[in-house]
This record gives sequence, C-alpha cells and structure tokens, in this order.
Amino acid sequence: MTPVHFAFSSTFILGLTGLAFHRHHLLSALLCLEGMMLSLFIALSLWALQLNSTSLSASPILLLAFSACEASAGLALLVATARTHGTDRLQNLNLLQC
Repeated sequence: MTPVHFAFSSTFILGLTGLAFHRHHLLSALLCLEGMMLSLFIALSLWALQLNSTSLSASPILLLAFSACEASAGLALLVATARTHGTDRLQNLNLLQC
C-alpha cells in the first residue's frame, strides 16, 4: 500500500469513526460526512489517473457535484433544526415527535 493510498484510506476511516462515535451535534456529523466524500473524491481521481482512462474522468466530478448537493441539503437541515428546536444537538431531535 502506497503512502497516498494509506492517506486517503485513513481519512475515510477517520471520518467514519467520527460519524459513528462523536455524534453530539449535527454540524460535526455533517463535517464527518463531507470529509468522507472528499476522501472518496481523491480516491476516484487517483484511480482514474492510474488507469489512464478518459471514460473514468467524469466520475470524480459527478461525485463532487453530489457532495455539494449533500452539503447544501445538510446545511438547510441544520438551519431548520436550529430555528425550530433552538439547538443542533442530535439528542434533542426525536423522530417520533411532531
């Protein structure tokens, strides 16, 4: 495993463990998701460069576009929950209440 592969693999694993264990605030969960998406973007970009394939060159850009849409939807949810509940703590959000 090259150091570059180790770097983006460890970045993805760190984002996943942050999402799994440190879910106190919605903003920290969104930042962990964004870190995971950026590490996947780097992995897809490196994979397309290593294979020298022009058909795979659109995949990282498509993933980056989906990541931007996910970030904007997450920020909209963050603003909505901060306005309705007064905080962004995930423990205060109960899906069974109206």
